[in-house]
Amino acid sequence: MRLVLLGPPGAGKGTQAQVLCKDKGWAHLSSGDILRGEVKAGTELGAKAKAFMDAGQLVPDDLVVNMMVSRIARPDCAGGFVLDGFPRTAVQAEALDKALARSGRPLDGVVSLEVRDDEVVRRISGRRTCPQCGAIYHVQTLRPKVDDVCDRCGHRGLTQRADDREEVVGQRLVAYRRQTEPLIEYYRRAGLLEQVSAEQPIDQVRAELDEALGRRQGAVGGASA
Repeated sequence: MRLVLLGPPGAGKGTQAQVLCKDKGWAHLSSGDILRGEVKAGTELGAKAKAFMDAGQLVPDDLVVNMMVSRIARPDCAGGFVLDGFPRTAVQAEALDKALARSGRPLDGVVSLEVRDDEVVRRISGRRTCPQCGAIYHVQTLRPKVDDVCDRCGHRGLTQRADDREEVVGQRLVAYRRQTEPLIEYYRRAGLLEQVSAEQPIDQVRAELDEALGRRQGAVGGASA
């Protein structure tokens, strides 16, 4: 299945995509992870993207589209993939549709994970990351066993990403509501949209996500029958 997960920052797209892809054997394509990898590697793309990411702004379309379309063309995506954090704008969505149409592999579905803004701020501003191995914690819901020490690699000194600060989260939400939320209607008109509340326990979100995917698989099967 070729799937897009939509939702504001902090909705749990990455968590759900990781579990889903592990279960199904699909490729998990996180635009954020790919971009941060470019930043860490010090590439030209990473340098350009970093300024936007640190300010809580969306990376411009022309820096993202080619990267993601090239990634989708790799062999590990042939059996299915989940796009997490892409597309984020109408321009990106249209470019994705055109690229997939050329390959004869259109999207099978789009799931929007719904969550309120105040919950997004609580989730993201409390995140802490291990700069050594990338493990993620939360000051309220996922504390390390030893304060400020990573459980996974033992590194001392967990950090808050620049784009996870509360004031930046607010800017990220403004950008999401203005540029990405309109994609909900875009994909609804295309007959691809499912919506799931992300303000539930992770297991319940996953259960409702599975139900949504079942509906999409039925729709795809019916369309090809």
